[in-house]
Order: sequence, then C-alpha cells, then structure tokens
Amino acid sequence: MANQDDQFKKVISHAKEYGYVFQSSEIYDGLSAVYDYAQNGAELKKNIRDYWWKAMVQMNENIVGIDAAIFMHPTTWKASGHVDAFNDPLIDNKDSKKRYRADVLIEDYCAKIETKIEKEVKKAEKRFGEAFNKEEFLSTNGRVLGYQEKINTILSRMAKSLENEDLADVKALIEELEIADPLTGSKNWTDVKQFNLMFGTKLGASAESAMDLYLRPETAQGIFVNFLNVQKTGRMKIPFGIAQTGKAFRNEIVARQFIFRMREFEQMEMQFFIKPGTQKEWYEHWKETRLKWHLSLGMGADNYRFHDHEKLAHYADAAADIEFKFPFGFKELEGIHSRTDFDLKAHEEYSGKKLQYFDHEENASYTPYVLETSIGLDRMFLAVFSNSLQEEELENGTTRTVLKLPSVLAPVKAAILPLVKKDGLPEIARKIVEDLKWDFNVIYDEKDAVGRRYRRQDANGTPFCITVDHDTLEDNTVTIRHRDSMEQERVKIEDLRNIIKQDVDVRNWLMKMK
Repeated sequence: MANQDDQFKKVISHAKEYGYVFQSSEIYDGLSAVYDYAQNGAELKKNIRDYWWKAMVQMNENIVGIDAAIFMHPTTWKASGHVDAFNDPLIDNKDSKKRYRADVLIEDYCAKIETKIEKEVKKAEKRFGEAFNKEEFLSTNGRVLGYQEKINTILSRMAKSLENEDLADVKALIEELEIADPLTGSKNWTDVKQFNLMFGTKLGASAESAMDLYLRPETAQGIFVNFLNVQKTGRMKIPFGIAQTGKAFRNEIVARQFIFRMREFEQMEMQFFIKPGTQKEWYEHWKETRLKWHLSLGMGADNYRFHDHEKLAHYADAAADIEFKFPFGFKELEGIHSRTDFDLKAHEEYSGKKLQYFDHEENASYTPYVLETSIGLDRMFLAVFSNSLQEEELENGTTRTVLKLPSVLAPVKAAILPLVKKDGLPEIARKIVEDLKWDFNVIYDEKDAVGRRYRRQDANGTPFCITVDHDTLEDNTVTIRHRDSMEQERVKIEDLRNIIKQDVDVRNWLMKMK
C-alpha cells in the first residue's frame, strides 16, 4: 500500500506544480473535495471531453447532443427517485468523531485482501519465471482461491443487506471483520444511517415565495425530460441516443482520493433509446464499444476490467462498470446500465404527459427502454494523468519525470525553442509559433539551457519540442524531438504541421476503435 500511496502523492503534487489541478479557493484554505482545473488541466479536460463527444456524437448519425440546465423542476427528482432513495449508508466513529461511508469501509477491507492476491501472484511469477501462467494460477492456487472466496462472500452479503435496507447487518459485518477507523484504529462505531446526497437551494426573490430546488445530482434526467422534444424536432427513429456533458453535484460526506470523488464534478453521459426486448444485445454492444474507446488511447488493456453489478438499482436489469487501475487500485471509471423503461414511465406518471414513441413500422406506440453509458470526466482525467506520470532511468544514470499523455489529449502539442536568445533565432521561432497556432496549441519557450527546457516540457506532457538553431538560418530545417522516445530528427520547417498532425489527429486515434 505504501508504494501506491507514494505514487498517488506524486500524482497530486505534479498536478499542482505543472498547472493541472489546484485546490479551490486555496488562499482561504480551500474547500474539501472541491478543485479547480488550472491552465493545463482545463486544456486536458477539454480535450478528453472533445474526444468523447467526437466518438459518441459526431461518429454516430443516430446520436445527438444536448446541454440541459442544472436547475430542474423539483418534481423531476421525486419522479427519478432521488428525493426518496438517493442515499449513502454512513457510520460515525464515536472516538474520532469522523464519518465514513459504511460500504466504502467494507470495500477498502476487500481491497487489502486483493493486495494479498497480487503479492501471491508476484511471488509465483518470480518462482516460475517464463513458465508462469497467471490465469491458471489465479484459478487453481488454494490460497488465492481462499482470498477470492472471502472477498466474494463479504461483498455479496453487503450488497444483499444494502438492497434489503438491513443497515443493522451492515454494521454487524463491519464489526465481524473488525474494521477499524483508518485514522485512529478505534472500533467504536455508531449505527449505520442513510444520508441524502442532494444539495438544496432556493429559487425566487423573497423568502416567502421561494421554491425549494436541488442542484442536479446527475445529468441523465435532463435527457429523459427532453426525450420527446429531441425525438420530434430531430425526427429521430428508434434506436437513437441523446448525449450530454455537464456538471453534477453530490454532497459526498467521504469525498477523498483527490479528484476521484468530488462534490462538484462533470459527467459525460449518453442515453440510448431502444425497442423493449432488444436491451440484451444493446447492452453487450455498448459494453464492447465503450471499452474500445478507452483502449484506443493506448493506456494498456491490463489497466481495465469489467465489474458486473450484483446489487442492481431498482430500475436496472443489467449493469456493469468499466474499472480502471488507479494508483489506489481498480475503481469505477464508467458505468453501462440497462435502465428498462423506468425513467420515461416515472416522468410520464408524475408529469401527466405522454412520453411514448410511435413506431410506424409496427403501427403502435410504446415506452422505449434505455441503455445508459455514463463516465466521470474528472475520473477519466485522473486515469489519464496518473497512468501517464512516469519516472524513467536514463542511460547516463540520471532520471527524468515524464508525463506520457496520449498526444491527442496533451494540452500543448509542441514547444518552440530558440537555441539562444540572439542571432535572429527567436524571430524564426516566433514565426513558427504564429504559423502552427492556427492548428495546434503551441508555446514559445526561451528560458534556461535547452536540456532543461526539454525536461520541463517532458514533465508537462508536451509531445514535441522544436529547436531553432544556427543551421536553421542556412537551410530552413529545425530539430524536432519526440517526448516518449527522446529521439531527435532534422526536418524542414514547412513539414512541421504534417508531422504534428499525423501524431495528434483525433481521426488516427479513433480509427483504432474500428
């Protein structure tokens, strides 16, 4: 665990030092679990959002995007079940006075058992070397199977208790496992209680006439209430999807792990409306399609896995998470949910308006089923950032810190560096910046020795450094250096645009999904 913690601390400090993520209102000591995206972070976040939007909306002619308001009529949240059922099971430690999510305490306990499994795998890898078969080992080793069975027993008991709202058993499980307060080691727990996560606010000029509203806890409901508007104005035929990205707000009591769990966060969601009875095929289709999107970024297939839900939400008939290996273990990155017709039927009932689709081929109306894909933009940011941050031993014995961001997402695509600040070199470098900035986000950097500038751009995640030197005056060529390989080559100034485009073009990256 210590090693994971160290790695995670490096991620957090690098994010601040290189202008990716700042603590919100830091000069006033900040707010817990609220963060600001800094100059590079805002670019990376925008690039991830665009990469998702292009794959989801632009590449699918039957998916369109909307941008619904954060404020919605309060009955929306009654219909969606959030007013009555959007709760987290909380437990307080009587000695430390700290509050925790009961399910997270139990999941963290299971994560420690998973670490033991990883240790067994590492030991066996050492012992068997080339002949080691990981799949076979995991499915036959007695000790590993024992650990796995323990995890499964704990999680399925927790899922059942939460589903039956048997909070006394959730507490009993915490006590049986002898789970202690992570801060003080105390095992003196209160009962488990439910806590609603929605932020309340008011709409109206005077206290008497003000209406109670909520900040939306998810973006999906803005899509459902607009289902008919979009379907009619876009003349959409089923199956079709509505996508949107936007802020959501949850009063998380145990917000932690940096930007992994925040109180104000951004979602990228797509609700796909389908004919009842076809949900199984579409569920498999979207699981596969979404995993391909993730893999197109080249962050390593080993870092992803599917986790099928044992405990289904009351509206779902199937649900899976795409989990990513964060510095603190495998955690949910994206959810794919088969939501049946729960949402449209609930809004139909509460609003008194018909939300049905008339199928001309069947000559009949029906309430469509919904297949949802939902990914946290901030989590995706953390996945990309933490996976890219690497320390490399170089041949000359030194180390370099390099942020190997997928170049399609990198905030700055190229840094233009004059070798020295004289002899007309800065002028040529500035001219290159002027030319390239129409197509790419590029910067000019003339401070420090060129080697130090390379290191700075490596740590910043910039895929290319372009150096203008005295030879440039003679033959109009420059040195282009590649961040990942550190290889350098001489190229003509007029070829720069094509070289960069080839490497950072969305098309070339998304084609990997085919």
